[in-house]
Amino acid sequence: MKAKYLVLSFFFFTAGTLFSQNKSVPKSIIKQNASILKFYDKKELQSMQKGQLLVLYVERTKTLIKTLPYIALASKPGVTMVDLGIPFTSENISLLDTQHDATDKFLDITTEFQKGMLPYSDKESLIKAILFYESVLKQMHELNEQE
Repeated sequence: MKAKYLVLSFFFFTAGTLFSQNKSVPKSIIKQNASILKFYDKKELQSMQKGQLLVLYVERTKTLIKTLPYIALASKPGVTMVDLGIPFTSENISLLDTQHDATDKFLDITTEFQKGMLPYSDKESLIKAILFYESVLKQMHELNEQE
Protein backbone atom coordinates (compact mmCIF):
# COMPACT_ATOMS: atom_id res chain seq x y z
CA MET A 1 0.00 0.00 0.00
CA LYS A 2 2.86 2.37 0.82
CA ALA A 3 4.46 1.60 -2.52
CA LYS A 4 1.22 2.54 -4.26
CA TYR A 5 1.15 5.93 -2.50
CA LEU A 6 4.82 6.44 -3.21
CA VAL A 7 4.36 5.72 -6.94
CA LEU A 8 1.29 7.99 -7.16
CA SER A 9 3.04 10.77 -5.28
CA PHE A 10 6.06 10.51 -7.56
CA PHE A 11 3.78 10.53 -10.63
CA PHE A 12 1.88 13.64 -9.54
CA PHE A 13 5.06 15.45 -8.54
CA THR A 14 6.67 14.66 -11.90
CA ALA A 15 3.55 15.63 -13.86
CA GLY A 16 3.19 18.86 -11.89
CA THR A 17 6.81 19.74 -12.51
CA LEU A 18 6.60 19.01 -16.23
CA PHE A 19 3.38 20.90 -16.89
CA SER A 20 3.75 23.84 -14.55
CA GLN A 21 4.71 27.20 -16.03
CA ASN A 22 8.27 28.23 -15.46
CA LYS A 23 8.02 31.80 -14.19
CA SER A 24 11.80 32.19 -14.03
CA VAL A 25 12.24 32.17 -17.81
CA PRO A 26 12.63 35.71 -19.16
CA LYS A 27 9.76 36.76 -21.42
CA SER A 28 10.15 38.63 -24.65
CA ILE A 29 9.30 42.34 -24.43
CA ILE A 30 7.65 42.07 -27.85
CA LYS A 31 5.69 38.86 -28.28
CA GLN A 32 7.05 36.33 -30.76
CA ASN A 33 3.90 36.51 -32.91
CA ALA A 34 4.40 40.24 -33.54
CA SER A 35 5.80 39.92 -37.02
CA ILE A 36 4.63 39.49 -40.57
CA LEU A 37 5.91 36.90 -42.99
CA LYS A 38 5.89 38.89 -46.22
CA PHE A 39 5.89 42.47 -47.43
CA TYR A 40 3.90 43.22 -50.56
CA ASP A 41 4.18 45.77 -53.34
CA LYS A 42 1.26 47.73 -54.76
CA LYS A 43 0.89 45.50 -57.82
CA GLU A 44 0.61 42.34 -55.69
CA LEU A 45 -1.98 43.97 -53.44
CA GLN A 46 -4.05 45.20 -56.38
CA SER A 47 -4.28 41.64 -57.70
CA MET A 48 -5.79 40.41 -54.41
CA GLN A 49 -9.43 40.14 -53.47
CA LYS A 50 -10.78 42.52 -50.85
CA GLY A 51 -11.13 39.66 -48.34
CA GLN A 52 -7.41 38.91 -48.60
CA LEU A 53 -6.61 42.59 -48.13
CA LEU A 54 -8.75 42.71 -44.99
CA VAL A 55 -6.75 39.84 -43.50
CA LEU A 56 -3.46 41.58 -44.31
CA TYR A 57 -4.72 44.88 -42.87
CA VAL A 58 -5.76 43.28 -39.58
CA GLU A 59 -2.47 41.34 -39.36
CA ARG A 60 -0.40 44.49 -39.85
CA THR A 61 -2.50 46.42 -37.35
CA LYS A 62 -1.89 43.72 -34.74
CA THR A 63 1.84 43.69 -35.43
CA LEU A 64 2.09 47.45 -35.06
CA ILE A 65 0.08 47.48 -31.84
CA LYS A 66 2.25 44.71 -30.39
CA THR A 67 5.46 46.52 -31.37
CA LEU A 68 5.12 50.33 -31.31
CA PRO A 69 4.87 50.81 -27.52
CA TYR A 70 8.25 49.12 -27.09
CA ILE A 71 10.48 50.65 -29.78
CA ALA A 72 12.53 52.54 -27.20
CA LEU A 73 13.42 49.12 -25.79
CA ALA A 74 13.33 46.84 -28.83
CA SER A 75 11.96 46.79 -32.34
CA LYS A 76 11.85 43.03 -32.96
CA PRO A 77 10.43 40.05 -31.04
CA GLY A 78 12.73 37.96 -28.89
CA VAL A 79 14.45 40.66 -26.80
CA THR A 80 13.94 40.05 -23.08
CA MET A 81 14.25 42.21 -19.98
CA VAL A 82 17.46 40.37 -19.14
CA ASP A 83 18.90 41.20 -22.59
CA LEU A 84 18.25 44.89 -21.91
CA GLY A 85 19.64 44.87 -18.38
CA ILE A 86 16.21 45.38 -16.80
CA PRO A 87 16.08 43.69 -13.40
CA PHE A 88 14.19 40.41 -13.63
CA THR A 89 12.05 41.07 -10.55
CA SER A 90 8.51 39.97 -9.79
CA GLU A 91 7.42 43.62 -10.05
CA ASN A 92 8.87 44.02 -13.55
CA ILE A 93 7.49 40.64 -14.64
CA SER A 94 4.07 41.71 -13.37
CA LEU A 95 4.31 45.01 -15.27
CA LEU A 96 5.13 43.21 -18.51
CA ASP A 97 2.38 40.61 -17.98
CA THR A 98 -0.16 43.35 -17.28
CA GLN A 99 0.93 45.24 -20.41
CA HIS A 100 0.66 42.10 -22.57
CA ASP A 101 -2.80 41.32 -21.15
CA ALA A 102 -4.01 44.87 -21.79
CA THR A 103 -2.64 44.75 -25.33
CA ASP A 104 -4.41 41.43 -25.98
CA LYS A 105 -7.73 42.85 -24.75
CA PHE A 106 -7.29 45.96 -26.87
CA LEU A 107 -6.48 43.83 -29.91
CA ASP A 108 -9.57 41.68 -29.40
CA ILE A 109 -11.80 44.77 -29.39
CA THR A 110 -9.97 46.39 -32.30
CA THR A 111 -10.13 43.23 -34.40
CA GLU A 112 -13.87 42.89 -33.83
CA PHE A 113 -14.34 46.50 -34.87
CA GLN A 114 -12.22 46.00 -37.98
CA LYS A 115 -14.09 42.83 -38.97
CA GLY A 116 -17.37 44.74 -38.75
CA MET A 117 -16.33 48.01 -40.38
CA LEU A 118 -13.50 47.31 -42.82
CA PRO A 119 -15.65 45.46 -45.36
CA TYR A 120 -17.20 48.86 -46.10
CA SER A 121 -13.84 50.41 -46.90
CA ASP A 122 -12.61 51.13 -50.39
CA LYS A 123 -10.14 48.60 -51.83
CA GLU A 124 -7.67 51.33 -52.80
CA SER A 125 -7.79 52.78 -49.28
CA LEU A 126 -6.99 49.34 -47.86
CA ILE A 127 -4.04 49.01 -50.23
CA LYS A 128 -2.69 52.45 -49.26
CA ALA A 129 -3.07 51.64 -45.56
CA ILE A 130 -1.34 48.25 -45.91
CA LEU A 131 1.57 49.84 -47.78
CA PHE A 132 1.83 52.56 -45.13
CA TYR A 133 1.79 50.03 -42.28
CA GLU A 134 4.44 47.97 -44.02
CA SER A 135 6.66 51.03 -44.51
CA VAL A 136 6.40 51.76 -40.77
CA LEU A 137 7.25 48.14 -39.95
CA LYS A 138 10.28 48.23 -42.26
CA GLN A 139 11.50 51.44 -40.61
CA MET A 140 11.10 49.89 -37.16
CA HIS A 141 13.24 46.93 -38.20
CA GLU A 142 15.88 49.33 -39.49
CA LEU A 143 16.13 50.91 -36.01
CA ASN A 144 18.27 47.96 -34.88
CA GLU A 145 20.71 48.53 -37.73
CA GLN A 146 21.23 52.25 -36.97
CA GLU A 147 23.84 53.30 -34.50
